[in-house]
Amino acid sequence: MGLDGDRLPARPRLEGSGPLARRTRDYDEDDVRVRPGRRGSKPRTRRRPAHEDAIAGFVTAVDRGRYQCLVDEGTGDRRNVVAMRARELGRKGVVVGDRVALVGDVSGEPDTLARIVRVEPRTSSLRRTADDTDPFERIIVANAGQLVIVTALADPEPRPRMIDRQLVAAYDAGMDPLLCLTKADLADPDALVAEYAPLGVPYVVTVQGEELGANDELRGHLAGRVSVLVGHSGVGKSTLVNALVPDAERAVSHVNAVTGRGRHTSSSAVALELPDGDGWIIDTPGVRSFGLAHIKPENVIHAFEDLAEGAAERCPPHCDHRQKDCGLDEWVAEGHASRARLDSLRRLLAAREGDAE
Repeated sequence: MGLDGDRLPARPRLEGSGPLARRTRDYDEDDVRVRPGRRGSKPRTRRRPAHEDAIAGFVTAVDRGRYQCLVDEGTGDRRNVVAMRARELGRKGVVVGDRVALVGDVSGEPDTLARIVRVEPRTSSLRRTADDTDPFERIIVANAGQLVIVTALADPEPRPRMIDRQLVAAYDAGMDPLLCLTKADLADPDALVAEYAPLGVPYVVTVQGEELGANDELRGHLAGRVSVLVGHSGVGKSTLVNALVPDAERAVSHVNAVTGRGRHTSSSAVALELPDGDGWIIDTPGVRSFGLAHIKPENVIHAFEDLAEGAAERCPPHCDHRQKDCGLDEWVAEGHASRARLDSLRRLLAAREGDAE
């Protein structure tokens, strides 16, 4: 207070000290400084380039981060382009059979590299896991409409449980299955054909040394479609591919006389065009297991059409088809399906849950 009782004016607050100290009221917006982020002051955005000039490609092979793509612009200029996956795809994988969008150097000249910037929506995905307890699924092939299960009738002996697993994978992927029984000159196919007759799965039979490329029945199933060939080592899958596509030159293995197993000769999947552009076949490496951990147990029975009807009519709610009151036993006893098919279903369900087959 002053001597006469009046309030003294407030002393202006000074910023800093010394002769250069400034009053707070002397600041304006031009004096405000914003510290830029460590990655610069450019604002981040989620917008990505549309790549409207990208051209379409079909992935035919994958090798150590490089993707062989067939480009066909409809002008008669078909060429193979090597590409890498663009960073903007993130963790989205690219597999054989994918239809992709390419930018960059798409000339197909030696030592050039394009970029895959987009993977088009897939119509199907053939998947498997390493075993029945592995939670990580792997997509083997995309956009195929038919799964050709190649099985030898002898040398090595057929493995019906493996066939069942591949059928389940085919139905889960929405693919049409086809049984291709090879080496019919060594064993009669009738018993194996009869086992799968209730499922109505189409089949073809081949003989070693015959002109497979001229097999009208087999070519009729493959014509105009993208088909995946699967089978364990030694069943004659590579021999079949070489006969259908003479320029394929896939390595052929022999069966070990002691173990009865073949040696892996195909190390990666590859898409091969049939002569005269009459469809595609995708050869895959031989497998010794086909895990189903990615498939829900309740969906497994859909691969067994001869049992699915009985499950819907006779089984109690939430039946796992392994319990004592499962209605499928009565269904089989009445002759609607075979005991072998029910045993096969239950082995699959047991393996899917981690139990020993």
